[in-house]
Amino acid sequence: MIPILQTALCGVIATIVMTASLYAIHWRGFAEADMMRALGSIITRDEANALPFGMALHLVSGIVFAFLYVIVWSTLPIASLTHYVLLGLVTGFAHGLVVSFALVILVAEHHPLPRFQNAGMGVALAHLAAHVVYGVLVGLVAGSFLLRLEL
Repeated sequence: MIPILQTALCGVIATIVMTASLYAIHWRGFAEADMMRALGSIITRDEANALPFGMALHLVSGIVFAFLYVIVWSTLPIASLTHYVLLGLVTGFAHGLVVSFALVILVAEHHPLPRFQNAGMGVALAHLAAHVVYGVLVGLVAGSFLLRLEL
């Protein structure tokens, strides 16, 4: 399999598991983590048709970020699955911090639906955890291929 397809596969797998993690957090009532509807309703301005838009946007973003992760990692001297997974954990954590901050401070304040305007610490922690899951999975899949992308 060519590296571009492998990287896209990293993004698809990691995004699906990340999305499932967010829904598990949401369904258990720990936080308002219905990310797909929140994301889609920014575009649609209502919840009725938000899910397909949110899912598509999230999946495309997950693939794009997998490419960014792997491109950056390719500049580093890594050669083992363990290194990829650890890099995924660290990168996912950093990515999650940025996203959590942006969600709580920027997105929630300007979201068109009241349901998604109250993003507190629970939402931030849910997204931080989900991005760590995403990073670890990108690392796991990329590491299983010892994937490298050169620009």
